[in-house]
Amino acid sequence: MGSGTHLGKVRGLGSARHGAHHWLIQRVTAIGNILLFTWFLLSLTQLGSFDYDTVTAWLSSPVSAVLMMLLCISAFWHLRLGLQVLIEDYIHDHGTKFGVIILLNIYAIGCGTFAVFSVAKIAFTGAAS
Repeated sequence: MGSGTHLGKVRGLGSARHGAHHWLIQRVTAIGNILLFTWFLLSLTQLGSFDYDTVTAWLSSPVSAVLMMLLCISAFWHLRLGLQVLIEDYIHDHGTKFGVIILLNIYAIGCGTFAVFSVAKIAFTGAAS
């Protein structure tokens, strides 16, 4: 085993100081999601009807469009952070873990970009045709 002490054996194996940042960002996006989803649900209750013209007119307003884009970004960022932790905890092969995290990033960035683009299209043109 060697003649080193127990402290000497584990020195350098401690925190890489990345987990605290990841944890903090995940909590910030969670709070943002709560606030934005609350706004979204309250806005939907005040629409009156959910036909295409009403929802399009609502989403065409600048405040609604910006808040919806923020909701999309926050939700997909939170999804990516949470699934990354799940992957890191339960996939032990480093090559597979790397590949799955790359696929997760492509999925989250792709879906988030598509969602923001869709909201922007409605906001700028008034229709998603």
